[in-house]
Amino acid sequence: MNFEFSEEQLMLREQARGFLGQHCSPSVARSVLDGARNFDPDLWQKVAEMGWTATAIPEEYGGLGLGYYELAIIAEELGRAVAPIPFSSSVFLASEAIMAFGNTAQKNKWLPGLASGDSIGTFALAERPGSATADNLLSRYDQQSVTGAKAPTADAMIANFAVVVCKASPGHVHLAIVDLSDSSVARETLKTLDPSRGHGKVMFENSPAELLGEHEVSWSALENLLDRAAVLMAWEQLGIADKALEQACDYAKQRFAFGRAIGSFQAIKHKLAAMYVKNTLARSNAYHGVWALASDSDSLPLAAATARVASTQASLYAAQENIQTHGGMGFTWEFDCQFYYRRAKLLSLAIGSERHWQDRLVSALQRQRAAA
Repeated sequence: MNFEFSEEQLMLREQARGFLGQHCSPSVARSVLDGARNFDPDLWQKVAEMGWTATAIPEEYGGLGLGYYELAIIAEELGRAVAPIPFSSSVFLASEAIMAFGNTAQKNKWLPGLASGDSIGTFALAERPGSATADNLLSRYDQQSVTGAKAPTADAMIANFAVVVCKASPGHVHLAIVDLSDSSVARETLKTLDPSRGHGKVMFENSPAELLGEHEVSWSALENLLDRAAVLMAWEQLGIADKALEQACDYAKQRFAFGRAIGSFQAIKHKLAAMYVKNTLARSNAYHGVWALASDSDSLPLAAATARVASTQASLYAAQENIQTHGGMGFTWEFDCQFYYRRAKLLSLAIGSERHWQDRLVSALQRQRAAA
C-alpha cells in the first residue's frame, strides 16, 4: 500500500512552505514572544485568505471540500514554521467537532465563519491535571447554560467561541457551544512554556450555551474526534522535528572547532543520525495515520495513537538535540532553537500527554488482538 502524497499534494507542500517562508520567518514567532499578544493576527488573516482554514470543510458550508491529506500537509508546514496562530484549536478541533456532531442548522451557522477565519474556535476539555474522562468531568450543561471551569484551554484568550465538554449520563458527555464574549464568561491567562500559543482558564457561570447536535455524545465518539485531531497534530509535530533536524545539520556544517566542522565529529554525527531515525519512524506512522483518517478506517484508533506517540517522541528529541548541537549558544534568547523546543513541549501535552496516548495505543492493540 502506498501512503505517499500525490504530485498535486506535493505541489501544495511546496506552495505552503514558500508562503510560510515569506510570511512566517522566525522573527514572527519572536515578535509574539517579545510582545503581549497570544498570536499574530496578520498571519492568521493571510492563512485564512489562502483557504487553509477551509481545507476540509465541505463546500456547502463555505469550505474547499478537499481532504485530510491536504490538511496534514498544511499542518506539517505550520509546524516547521512554528506559526503563532490558533490553527489546531480552530481547525483540528472546533471545526471537526461541529462537522461530526452538529446538525445542519449549526453547520450552516458556525462553519462558514470558521472556514473564512473570521471566527476562531477552541475546544474546552481539560479541567485538572491528568486525563479527562466521562466520569471525572465537573462542568455541566443544564437548560441551555454551562457552569464550570476549563483549564488549560488552548487559545482561550483569543477564541470567539468554545466547544465545551460537559458531564452527562455515565459514559456520555454533552458538547455545548458557548460565546466567550458573553458577560457570564471569565477568562484568565495561564503561563506556559510557549506563549506564542497562549492558553487560558475559562470560567462559566450559567453561561448561555447551545447544545451541539440533538443529544448527548458517547465517550467513544468523543475519543474518535480526539483520534482525528491527534493524527493532524502528529503531522504538526513532525514538521517541528524535521525543521529542528535541518537547523542542527546546517549549524553542524557551519560551526568550526579545532579546525574542522563540528558535524565531522562522531558525537555530533550520532546525534543527527538518531534524530533522523526517529523522524523517519514518525513520518512512516504519520502516513499511516492520515490514511486511516482520510479513509475513515476502523484502524484509526491504533493508527492515531501510534502516530501521536512517534511524533511526540521525535519532536521532543529533535528539539532537545538541536539545542545541544548548538552548544551554549543554543540556550540563549538570541538563537531560534527555543522556538522548536517550546512548541514541541507544548504540543506533547495537547489533547493528552505521551503517556495517555501510549495507554490508548496499548488499548487499541488489545482490541485488535481480541478481534483477530
